[in-house]
Amino acid sequence: MDNSNGKVIKRFDKRTVIITGGARGLGASMVRGFVTEGANVVIADVLEREGLALADELGDKVIFSLLDVTSEKDWTATIAAAENTFGSISVLVNNAAIVHFEPIAETEPVAWRKVIDINLTGTYLGIRAVVPSMRKAGSGSIVNISAAAGMTGMWGAGAYVASKWGGRGLTKTAALELGQDNIRVNSIHPGAVRTHMASGLDTSGIAAPEVKDLAIPRIAEPDEITRLALFVASDEASFSTGSEFVADGGYLLGPAPVFGRTTAGNGKAIKQ
Repeated sequence: MDNSNGKVIKRFDKRTVIITGGARGLGASMVRGFVTEGANVVIADVLEREGLALADELGDKVIFSLLDVTSEKDWTATIAAAENTFGSISVLVNNAAIVHFEPIAETEPVAWRKVIDINLTGTYLGIRAVVPSMRKAGSGSIVNISAAAGMTGMWGAGAYVASKWGGRGLTKTAALELGQDNIRVNSIHPGAVRTHMASGLDTSGIAAPEVKDLAIPRIAEPDEITRLALFVASDEASFSTGSEFVADGGYLLGPAPVFGRTTAGNGKAIKQ
């Protein structure tokens, strides 16, 4: 966007953004995206080495804050670091999350609580911590990174699914409560994304069986979700709150049929 002087104004110029789980994977992609759009960014993560390295790479528009999202003390320190360095907070992206794969009947309570504490309680604590700063600024945008699993069931991932459904409901309630403060709250629901969470340490063959029958039969790249997050957090989405933005390659549609697919030009059914 150009102003009257011909200077390009980026979507987040002079705005302060906190991204949890920002040290690597999808979070790191979003850190880079917001910096490119002019933001001052706080990388908030438990991964200190990776977070500090990314902050050092990106320069003086980025700082790192050690944050365990389940710790009220850490949230207080992170908000203070953001305000002291850059000013009032405009955007919070609640991205930090873990996944645990195990049938419900075999999931130990300690594993269940860890997933809920990080994915759901961590999101609640983030919203609670950032609201005073956003109220002081007069506006704000909170983006909760949920999952396609927050819209459906997933065998063997009960704790993760419960946390993501919970985050979806929390998003809607927060949107209702904070709308009059000019604070928007929305959720993004990615399908499989090429990150450490989805694939462990090996991303070479990530989720191939799970994506081959999607309408878009591949895994998402982090940048594809980042571009959506930039839109949802920005003033371009100024009339959206309590909304769900899905980027799942068609996962929620169900498997695409083997028969009935057509080539681009001849209209003939082909067998995959």
